[in-house]
Amino acid sequence: MWDWFVSFLTDVLAAIAGVTDDWGIAVIVLTFIIRLIITPLMTKSTVATARMQVLQPKMKEIQDRYADDPDRQMQEMRKFQAENNFNPLGGCLPMIVQMPVFFALFTVARNVPSDASFLNIMPSISMSVSQAVGTLGFAGAWVYLLFDVGFGVMTLVQMLVNIQNVPEEQRQQNLMMGVMMGVMMVWFGWSVPAAVLLYYVTSTLWQVIQQQLVTKRVIAKVKSETEAQLASQPVEINVVRREHKPRPKKKS
Repeated sequence: MWDWFVSFLTDVLAAIAGVTDDWGIAVIVLTFIIRLIITPLMTKSTVATARMQVLQPKMKEIQDRYADDPDRQMQEMRKFQAENNFNPLGGCLPMIVQMPVFFALFTVARNVPSDASFLNIMPSISMSVSQAVGTLGFAGAWVYLLFDVGFGVMTLVQMLVNIQNVPEEQRQQNLMMGVMMGVMMVWFGWSVPAAVLLYYVTSTLWQVIQQQLVTKRVIAKVKSETEAQLASQPVEINVVRREHKPRPKKKS
């Protein structure tokens, strides 16, 4: 199944390259097509994440209230999630479904022909940055270096965009993680074929633009609807009855 899927994407990429007469443009077009197809999954994951952010304080309250009674805690948690139509795995499943697609695209990009070029500025997108520098020198490989640095920068930009949706106390930690990830991606991009860099930069650029134009609006709408739903729910009041103790009899 996996080999068939990779072979199918390879044939699609070759067909696009036959139309565009440029393998680099074909990689970009195929990336756009795949991103467009999985957009509904991304939106579903975004909706689940937004609902989680709104419902998290209430779920934490339930966990604290029934900390000494795990069975009751699980019962109340399931009841709360059912009342709010919330599935804890709703944000994970779409991401899991997407992973094989991205890995397949990565495999396809690694196996482009050796003479595959991009707009006459990359003689071969099958060469890595290190190979391009060794063959063409730093001056001749400037486009390869630019895409490698762009890979790290786009990774950092994506993390910075995501920081806006996390609590204030976690932002500094996420920022440091983003910087580290950006540096790691530059190191990773040094040794992979340029076609992989072209795919990753295109995919990340798509995701950043999608977050700015679509994701923010989806998150704001879902949060508003979820908060309104919570506000309309009746307030639950726990009444604790004290045990009635019989009065001591007076000694005669």
